Amino acid sequence: MTPTNKGYAAYANNRVLTATPAELTLMLYDGAIKFGNIAKTAIENNEIEKAHNNIVKVRNIIIEFQATLNHSYEVSKEFNRVYEYIKFCLTEANVKKDVEMMERALSTLRTMRETWKQVMDLNRTMKANN
Repeated sequence: MTPTNKGYAAYANNRVLTATPAELTLMLYDGAIKFGNIAKTAIENNEIEKAHNNIVKVRNIIIEFQATLNHSYEVSKEFNRVYEYIKFCLTEANVKKDVEMMERALSTLRTMRETWKQVMDLNRTMKANN
């Protein structure tokens, strides 16, 4: 590992360790989108193993989101339905190496990420005004 890579790894590790739960969630969305984009490109390039490995990474993030849902809120049922839909799209994309299904999963993930970011920004604004 080069000194530059070590420095980046230390920065990334520190970023995770000092992040709030909301920021960690945003990082997970970013990671899922990143891995999804890699998988989509791999499908387009017929790189089957690379596509599979990255789809599995996205699926694992979605499973983690589902595992951490707070079911005492009604909205968690809706989030779970969306996560189930994303998992369905990922499975179809993986089994059929279907770019369109991968894009459906990515589109939904992007929407979820943007919504989460808006909630974080609103929460930050509300705290600043109090």
